Amino acid sequence: MSGSDFVEMFVGVGASRVRDLFKQAKEKAPCIVFIDEIDAVGRARGKNVGFSSNDERENTLNQLLTEMDGFGTNSGVIILAATNRADILDKALMRAGRFDRQITIDLPELKDREAIFNVHLKKLKLDPALDTSFLAKQTPGFSGADIANVCNEAALIAARHNKKFVDRQDFLDAIDRIIGGLERKSKIIPPSEKRTIAFHEAGHATVSWFLPNANPLLKVTIIPRGKALGAAWYVPEERQIMTKEQMMDEMASLIGGRVAEEIINNKISSGALNDLERLTKMAYAMVAYYGMSDKVGNVSWYNFQEDGYQLSKPFSEKTAEMVDQETKVLIDKAHQMAKDVLESHMDGFKELANLLLEKEVIFAEDLERIYGPRVKETEIKEPAKDSPEDAGETEVHETADAEKQ
Repeated sequence: MSGSDFVEMFVGVGASRVRDLFKQAKEKAPCIVFIDEIDAVGRARGKNVGFSSNDERENTLNQLLTEMDGFGTNSGVIILAATNRADILDKALMRAGRFDRQITIDLPELKDREAIFNVHLKKLKLDPALDTSFLAKQTPGFSGADIANVCNEAALIAARHNKKFVDRQDFLDAIDRIIGGLERKSKIIPPSEKRTIAFHEAGHATVSWFLPNANPLLKVTIIPRGKALGAAWYVPEERQIMTKEQMMDEMASLIGGRVAEEIINNKISSGALNDLERLTKMAYAMVAYYGMSDKVGNVSWYNFQEDGYQLSKPFSEKTAEMVDQETKVLIDKAHQMAKDVLESHMDGFKELANLLLEKEVIFAEDLERIYGPRVKETEIKEPAKDSPEDAGETEVHETADAEKQ
């Protein structure tokens, strides 16, 4: 059943359905009861805004708790439930004897994604030379549904080009479309703006190339896609933890586009909106969640806004001011790191931007030809001061569409 099946406008119907469900389960034992979206009825009691204390949802939950308490060890009924919001479930529901075992379903890792690709590729006519392990490497952070979408989109792209089978390029185009949106080649951009976008994206690419902990660059484009006027595409390494040095380098590569505009145009634009949002979020997380600030110290403040209906912050105004100051210190440091990289490689940076204006799309091979081989993290003897973003997502540094903001 679905959790919402128990919720009804008539008083007592939800509790009655719970009783009927468990009565049937005991009659048909051994059996498994599966309730999807359990948060529809299992939400913490006393926090349902707008309802009285005699809320129908709470009565349904009380009946569910009562029924689950009545099971013996030999009842032969197993109860499973699923939710994306385990944090809002009532504590009584999670106690021993009820839902006492939790299984977290994470996003698939490399080998998992390869296996999922093999399932969805069975229905497609494929290029014999296609390597599924390559596709798995190009899709970090993708769920099973995302992978199914990639396969479907690749087949559509191949059909539009009247191909006899789906090849590697079709899959790459499908991944780009799912992450970045539709290409808008017909969008008219004035030459001056196009030049700014090219230098912005070249800034991202250059800074990330010389910071060894930054995510490996895949390609850079100034073709408008979705809401973005340009983007630098990366394939993040699938890491479970990140050091302060890694996060600092990632922040430097995020602000590289804004720094590039400052150097070339002596003025800034609204194109860095997406970068600045992610930069600020990461800097605040370093100070307030990960304890990476010397002044603030080894503390982590939970997300108080999601913790029920608590209205007060878990720290004083003086501490809040210190958090703001330390966040700005980290951002200023990342800004200086990006500036140092761009100023020390100015000739290659300008060559890269001009190449981007000419070709509109350039790849890691073009950067290697201009700058030479990229120094990897393992080749650094000193602690690297560079960082990738969390392994969960394929990363895109976007130039925001000024018209949309």
